[in-house]
Amino acid sequence: MRIFPYKRWNCGITLFEVAVIVAVCAAVMVALLYPAYTKEREHRFRIGCVNNLKQTGMAFGIWSRDHTGEYPMEVPGTNGGSAEFITGPNAFRHFQVMSNELVSPTILICPSDRKAVLCPTNFSYLRNANLSYFVGVDASQTNATMILSGDRNIINDSPMKNGLLELTTSQPARWTSEMHDQTGNVVKADGSVEDTSIRGLQGLVANTGLATNRLQMPIPGP
Repeated sequence: MRIFPYKRWNCGITLFEVAVIVAVCAAVMVALLYPAYTKEREHRFRIGCVNNLKQTGMAFGIWSRDHTGEYPMEVPGTNGGSAEFITGPNAFRHFQVMSNELVSPTILICPSDRKAVLCPTNFSYLRNANLSYFVGVDASQTNATMILSGDRNIINDSPMKNGLLELTTSQPARWTSEMHDQTGNVVKADGSVEDTSIRGLQGLVANTGLATNRLQMPIPGP
């Protein structure tokens, strides 16, 4: 009877095969964990944005108490305000006159905003490029529901006019996906901050009681 020799096969794996297995496992872990990571990161960004806007609303309030209850947009430059700049690429000027109250320009940038550029601590260098937030130029403390400031990712079906976005109930406003994934934060004239969906934003606009809400957007200047 013919006997075939027994062959012993090497059952070990090479370093290359180990590297491939590790790489595949790492890819699977990233695929599983990345959505949770991005969701958590955006949650932290939203909280950071709300805190920034709370501080901004407080700065408006403190400034107004020193100026007969009026906001910078209501006070002429001769009295320290910015009323002359409620049109055009001048949104930054309303924040600029509140430098003492704001303390640092860093709070004017939303953590979710990839376009805004960090401004030096000197407010004299502040420009629209350093802003994530619009200014409601008609806001007044006499109407607590008016829109004072908020995330700049708002649009409607009307083009801006001289730096102003006009919101009406007949042309519903909405958030873009540029920041906060089609949601956003708004400061009302009473200093409160609301985290809103598109429907929530439209409700805020309707609740002001104004036919038109004018928002001065941080558009690039000349």
